[in-house]
Amino acid sequence: MWIAKKTDIRESEVTPRDVYLNRRQWMAGAGAILAASLLPKAAGAETLPGLKRGAVTLDEKLTSQEDATHYNNFYEYGTDKTQPAHEAPGRLKTRPWAIQVSGECNKPGTVDVDDLIHHAALEERIYRLRCVEGWSMVLPWAGLPLSALLQKFEPNSRAKYVAFETLADPKQMPGLSMLGLYPWPYTEGLRMDEAMHPLTLLAVGLYGEPLPAQNGAPIRLVVPWKYGFKSIKSITKITFVENQPKTFWNQLAPQEYGFYSNVNPEVDHPRWSQAKERRIGEFLKRPTLMFNGYADQVASLYSGMNLRTYF
Repeated sequence: MWIAKKTDIRESEVTPRDVYLNRRQWMAGAGAILAASLLPKAAGAETLPGLKRGAVTLDEKLTSQEDATHYNNFYEYGTDKTQPAHEAPGRLKTRPWAIQVSGECNKPGTVDVDDLIHHAALEERIYRLRCVEGWSMVLPWAGLPLSALLQKFEPNSRAKYVAFETLADPKQMPGLSMLGLYPWPYTEGLRMDEAMHPLTLLAVGLYGEPLPAQNGAPIRLVVPWKYGFKSIKSITKITFVENQPKTFWNQLAPQEYGFYSNVNPEVDHPRWSQAKERRIGEFLKRPTLMFNGYADQVASLYSGMNLRTYF
């Protein structure tokens, strides 16, 4: 498990969520109470049970909850950043929800999301999120290491990669019809050592609450050293495979979106620079960090690979 470096702040130094919300209420008065009531909530409890806070922190300001839930890429609900927050909460049915796990493993089966939420050791991890488009956020995810789930299904020696697939229901996701030529369903993949890395998270919550629909409810992947599109939302299938799986954006534009897609400020996207990023909520751009700031933890995974290649 990754241990925070001395430059990281303590949990006590992160602004508590209730203080943040109280400040907004002070600034906006009664209108903020109404706005808060309109924020999407998952069915059931408003907070995640047994959540261990402060497992991983950063010496950076959290992105506001409003920005985090209203500025999203989720093409199943449209290409505009505001569409997911308007469309997903009223359409996406997150219960019942189970993930089918199959492929090169000894114990294929299914896992119910509610079982994970109520019985897994959930922890809060504050990670950077870097979008390939050049913007970024700092978000407090809640979830469990992906490895903790995968090990239960006992992948065999032929399992070299892990493939992921999201829900693809045109009735719930109008973007599938609007973008009919896209290679739906959305798919992603990781090499086995990437999937088993301690930083790789299966997230079921955000800001201590169940994931909002527009952020990938009820369960999504978070791989903090890769560009955000690798962190697939609303997962329904996980498959252990021997060969590198096809992924959504790589199929659509292989010259622009490689399979690995690690954050690398030294290698530009074919249509824009990756050297700097715009942190949502800030005006000036900041330098992008190699592997999104997680080089000490993950660079060894790519020893001998050509980091100048856009991957």
